[in-house]
Amino acid sequence: MSINVFSLYYSILKLNYPVNMNSQKKLIAILAILFFSATVSAQQASPPELVDVAQAQKLSTQGTLLLDVREQDEYDEIHAPNATLIPLGQLSSRLAEIADYKDKPVVVVCRSGKRSLKAATMLQEIGFSHVSSVNGGMIAWDNAGLEVIKK
Repeated sequence: MSINVFSLYYSILKLNYPVNMNSQKKLIAILAILFFSATVSAQQASPPELVDVAQAQKLSTQGTLLLDVREQDEYDEIHAPNATLIPLGQLSSRLAEIADYKDKPVVVVCRSGKRSLKAATMLQEIGFSHVSSVNGGMIAWDNAGLEVIKK
């Protein structure tokens, strides 16, 4: 969209369209704001990092918060050691429980990786600075033969 605005502005200048200096300054200011906004949005829109299950396990043994966003029954069936359960549907109302990790590493896991990616994205958007999602979730974790706690 900003390219079209720049093209329009260039066309106005090229055609010597009668535009007074004040409106030119306003248009330049608007274009600068649009460009800055697009740049900031592009920087903030980067998705959370994906980590494999081996990396996630290693990080969880080094003090990283391993946040499981599955439902209680899924967690009861199988979960990773040291995992903290906060189901995705409750995450926004239970943020106080993980507030100490806002500037610390957080690895989010679910069954397959879809919910954890949503949760990791949400955490990033509200200011958690070091968030990643486990690629493949607990399915990949269990298939890799990593330590789990089963019912």
